[in-house]
Amino acid sequence: MIDIKLIRTDPDLVRENIKKKFQDEKLPLVDEVIELDKQFRAARTRCDELRSQRNSISKQIGVLMGQKKRDEAEEVKKQVQDINNELASLEIKEEEYEAEIKKRMMVIPQIIDDSVPIGKDDSENVEIERFGEPVVPDYEIPYHIDIMERLAGIDLDSARKTSGNGFYYLKGDIARLHSSILSYARDFMIGRGFEYYIPPFMIRGNVVNGVMSFTEMENMMYKIEGEDLYLIGTSEHSMIGKFIDSILEKDQLPQTLTSYSPCFRKEVGAHGIEERGVYRIHQFEKQEMIVVCEPEDSKKWYDVLWQNTVDFFRSMDIPVRTLECCSGDLADLKVKSCDVEAWSPRQQKYFEVGSCSNLGDAQARRLGIRIRDKEKGTYFAHTLNNTCVAPPRMLIAFLENNLQEDGRIRIPEPLRPYMGGQEYIG
Repeated sequence: MIDIKLIRTDPDLVRENIKKKFQDEKLPLVDEVIELDKQFRAARTRCDELRSQRNSISKQIGVLMGQKKRDEAEEVKKQVQDINNELASLEIKEEEYEAEIKKRMMVIPQIIDDSVPIGKDDSENVEIERFGEPVVPDYEIPYHIDIMERLAGIDLDSARKTSGNGFYYLKGDIARLHSSILSYARDFMIGRGFEYYIPPFMIRGNVVNGVMSFTEMENMMYKIEGEDLYLIGTSEHSMIGKFIDSILEKDQLPQTLTSYSPCFRKEVGAHGIEERGVYRIHQFEKQEMIVVCEPEDSKKWYDVLWQNTVDFFRSMDIPVRTLECCSGDLADLKVKSCDVEAWSPRQQKYFEVGSCSNLGDAQARRLGIRIRDKEKGTYFAHTLNNTCVAPPRMLIAFLENNLQEDGRIRIPEPLRPYMGGQEYIG
C-alpha cells in the first residue's frame, strides 16, 4: 500500500506506475482517492472545529449554573447537544470515507523500482545471469515421477484416494532425501547468519490482508471453516505477521530470519494442478528467508537474498539462472522481484525453483511495522523475502541433474551427512 501523500502530491507518478503494470482499469481509483481524501479531510477539520467549540461552550455551563442562570445554562446545553449531534454524524462519515479510501489504496499497486523491465507478463521476464554449466547427458533423463517410482520413492495413487490430485506420499530414500535437503537448507541459512524459526502454520485474516493482495489470497489461501484462520501458503506470511503493530528500535535492525514450514496452496489459475507430477501441488515444504530492514538497506539485502539461493543450489552442483520479473509479472505489493530457475536436463530448459522479492514498505504500512530513530523519528520498515529451497519442486532439479547412466542418484558431498553418509540412491 503506497503512502496517500504520494497521491496528493504526485498523482501522475501513481497513474504512470499503474500503466507500467498494464492495469489501466485501476486508473480511475486515483481520482476517486483524491476526491474521497478531500471529503475525509474536510470532515476531520469540521470535527476538530466542533470539538473546540464544544469545549469552549461547555465551560460556560458551569459558570452560568454557579450564577444561578439556569435558563441560560439550558440554552448552552442545547447548543452543546446540537454540536454533539453534528459531530456524531460527521464522525460516521469520517469512518466511511476512511474505509472507502483504504479499500481503493489496497489495490493500487506499489511503485516499482526504476530498474524493473517493462513487460505485460512472465513471457517478457529478462534473464540476468547464469551460474554453472547446463549439461545434457548422452543418456535419457526420464520424467521425475518415473525416476521416483523406479526408486520406490513416491505413491501418487494412494494420495489420490485419501486427498485427491495435488498430493503425494514420499517414501524410502526419496522421503529421506526430501528431509535432508530441508535440514541442509536450515543449516546453510544459519551459517549465513539468519536466525532459525518454525512459525505458526495458520494466521488470522488481518495478517493475510497485510502480507498479500486480495487476488493472491483468493487464488492461494485455504480458509479454516468457522474460524478467522487461514493455512499459510509460505512461512513469510507468519514471519512478517510476527512484527504486526510493532516499533523496532534502529539498533534492532536488520532482522534476518530463516523459517521452515509446510505450505498449502489452492493453485487456482491458468496453470492448475498436475495430474501426475510434483511441480505444482497443494502441499509442500519450504525453507524461507525474511528480512526486515532500514529503507535504504533493502536493495542491498535483495541482492544478498537471491545470491543465497544461487549459492545453495550451486553447492549441490545444480546449474541455475536468475530471471528479472517484468512490471506486468510483479504482484501489486512488490517493488522488485527475481526468480531463481534451475536447469532441467530432461526439458533442456530452466524452470522456477524460488522467488526473491523486495516489497519496500508495502507490508509494513498494512501491518504497522515501524522503526524508531532518535534523529529521524518513526517511519515504516522495508520487508523482503526469498525462497531458499522448496522441495519437492527442488527434487525435480536434484534428481535430473544427479541421475547417473546406471539409474542411481548421486548425493553431492554437502548432503551426505544428512543421508547417513550415502553417496548414491539406488
